[in-house]
Amino acid sequence: MNEEKKYPLPPFNMETAMKKVQLAEDAWNSKDAERISKAYTIDTEWRNRTEFIHGREEVIAFLNRKWENEKNYKLKKELWGFRENRMAVRFEYEYQNQAGQWFRAYGNELWEFDENGLMRKRFANINDMEIKDEERYL
Repeated sequence: MNEEKKYPLPPFNMETAMKKVQLAEDAWNSKDAERISKAYTIDTEWRNRTEFIHGREEVIAFLNRKWENEKNYKLKKELWGFRENRMAVRFEYEYQNQAGQWFRAYGNELWEFDENGLMRKRFANINDMEIKDEERYL
């Protein structure tokens, strides 16, 4: 079987960890669920708020639902720390709900990668805050 690889590969250093975070930010801002899913192992495990997601197919379904409900989505990620094949990332994003109300979401993610640079675990803690249009900055 031809192994998929998603560069950069672990173990990470500061440069490669920052690159990995930027690639994730760029992919999520594309809102292309199929493209994003390719960065994860076939059997990836996620916790996103209170939802538990297993495998790429569930990732795709989750992301498609997410962007049906979160319009004008814009995300910014920042590396918080890393070690070997794991990272901690902080993020914030802004979006509008179906009624047009703006929100800013803040959170932290813990990531674990396999030897091919694919994310096998993603655990996200997220809080949403209602904002006014003039309070947006992303």
